[in-house]
Order: sequence, then C-alpha cells, then structure tokens
Amino acid sequence: MADRLTELKQKYQSVLRTIEQQQVRLKNVHIDNNKLLIRGEAASQAAKNKVWDEIKLVDPSYQDLTVDITVNEQAAPQPAGAGTLKEANTTYTVQAGDTLSGISRRFYGDSKQYMKIFDANKDKLKNPDEIKPGQQLLIPAA
Repeated sequence: MADRLTELKQKYQSVLRTIEQQQVRLKNVHIDNNKLLIRGEAASQAAKNKVWDEIKLVDPSYQDLTVDITVNEQAAPQPAGAGTLKEANTTYTVQAGDTLSGISRRFYGDSKQYMKIFDANKDKLKNPDEIKPGQQLLIPAA
C-alpha cells in the first residue's frame, strides 16, 4: 500500500503543490479503496476551484483519486497583526514518508512548529523523529 501511496502522490504532485500554494488545510492524504484520498478545507471557493483545475490537468477522469475539499471562508489567512485564527483541533493519519516537520508545514505553513504536534501527542510519541505510518496524531489548533 505504501508503494501505491507513493505512486499516486507522484502522479498528483502538482495537485499537492497547488493545495499548498492555495493554503488548503489538509486533513487526510492516504489510500482508500486503492485510490488517493485527499481531504481538506479551503479558505475560499476560488482556492478550491484552482485545486480542481489542477486535478483536471493531471487526469481529467481522476479515476484513482477521491477529493473532499470543503470551503470555510472564516478560515482565510489573516494579515499579520490581525490576531490569530481560532481553528479546531484535528487528527491526521501518518503516511509513509511523513515527518513531523512536514506535517507541521502542511497544517501550519511552518515546519518549525513540529514540536507543537509532538507535545500534543506525547502519549503516543517518545521521539519527534520517530513516527510511524498509520499513527493517528492530534493536530492542535493554530
């Protein structure tokens, strides 16, 4: 299954890059029913549409992909100094090749926030450098 995940992540790499560029907050990226499942939350319909435009460029039939992106306009990034965004905690299933810094970059836009995730999961993790595929991690609100 890890090979299938790697294969589909490579195929849809430009989609994952667009998700990052559009600041779509990822909730899940894993294999489900032999398809790549991507679940996330966009700050606008325009951001969601850009992701879908990229998906259609990669594979118009997207037969090996399931995408569930919701729109939460209240989750839009705020200008510096405008106060912090209050988001709900979420869970994330660790995938092969994941690191805490990579997960931190995905959820917070900053890889250096990985200790926030580690601290919230000390009951499951003993070392921030040792996470395993399949682990369910709590991702604290930003």
